[in-house]
Amino acid sequence: MIKFVSSAKTKNSFPVTRQEIVFVGRSNVGKSSLLNALYKQKLAYTGKTPGKTRLINFFDIHGRYTAVDVPGYGFARRSDQELIEFGHMMDDYFSRKNKIKLVVMIVDSRIGFTDDDRDMLEYLDELGLPYVIVANKTDKLSNNQLANNKRKLFHDHIDIIYVSCLKKTNIDALEKRIESHLEVD
Repeated sequence: MIKFVSSAKTKNSFPVTRQEIVFVGRSNVGKSSLLNALYKQKLAYTGKTPGKTRLINFFDIHGRYTAVDVPGYGFARRSDQELIEFGHMMDDYFSRKNKIKLVVMIVDSRIGFTDDDRDMLEYLDELGLPYVIVANKTDKLSNNQLANNKRKLFHDHIDIIYVSCLKKTNIDALEKRIESHLEVD
């Protein structure tokens, strides 16, 4: 059974968990769609306006682990104060790194890595957190375009899972990757 646990903004309001899989990505990269496709139900709100997730959302996944949906980064329509608060919230969250088993970093397969994505990768490396890169929205590219983007945009990263939430392409590969990072009960 999958269920919503809570939304939180400060470390004092984060729920007690054992192991977590965290989903990060730029606003409008399809993070919510990926969560919904991966868990085969509507967990996260999807809409045309990026930046809807403003809190950290925790979901219990069959009592085995907690999926954590953090707000998207790089969305320009937030005030300076909101961006500062967002930074503090992320630092507070990632200070719990002993609970984080894997970070699923979602990028747009049409765009590749933005400066914000590179900053996030550097941050994850500094923290020593394991991560997998998921290139989303592959259904919006032809096979030739995807092959070109793999070569041009992602050439330095060979361990990328290319997914389409719409077509459910490689969702099972992501499930297996997540499973491989979880502690056995």
